Amino acid sequence: MSRIGNAPITIPEGVEISQANGVVTVKGKKGELSQEMDQVVSMNIENNVITFSRTSNAPADRSKHGLYRSLMNNMIIGVSEGFKKEMQVIGVGYRAVAKGQILELALGYSHAIILEIPTEIKVSTESAKGKAPVVSLESHDKQLLGQVASKIRSLRKPEPYKGKGIRYMGEEVRRKAGKAAAKK
Repeated sequence: MSRIGNAPITIPEGVEISQANGVVTVKGKKGELSQEMDQVVSMNIENNVITFSRTSNAPADRSKHGLYRSLMNNMIIGVSEGFKKEMQVIGVGYRAVAKGQILELALGYSHAIILEIPTEIKVSTESAKGKAPVVSLESHDKQLLGQVASKIRSLRKPEPYKGKGIRYMGEEVRRKAGKAAAKK
């Protein structure tokens, strides 16, 4: 029994949901998202509450039950409230500058890294003297936001010895002792 798939979703005000030919479209004040749904999971809308049911108890069908409920919930939250990810750029000489949809990163390589951010994502940077630069990403599409944030982080992952690199805000990096600790 899918616990996530059985949980109902309440539709907030200002969100419209339409279903046609196996594609569900969600519209809200932040934007519009659409998702193709498998036929093994059916969606029912009554009194601003969405419920999901599946056709069989096969393991593949049970997994899709919870999946489509989570995707729909993320779409509804995205078009009504939106999602935000913040990342810290930690390291001496590391910089981050946003110019429109272009993100320029100086990460200790011989060249600056220039990324073009998709138009669905709003990017901004914040630099204060004595603090690590912060890159903020905002979007209504949770999947795209996570994918772009992961791409940025992969450019210089946090290393365990000095802790330098790009990390998500609040992420804990396990630190290792260097050579000096091994000699004792």
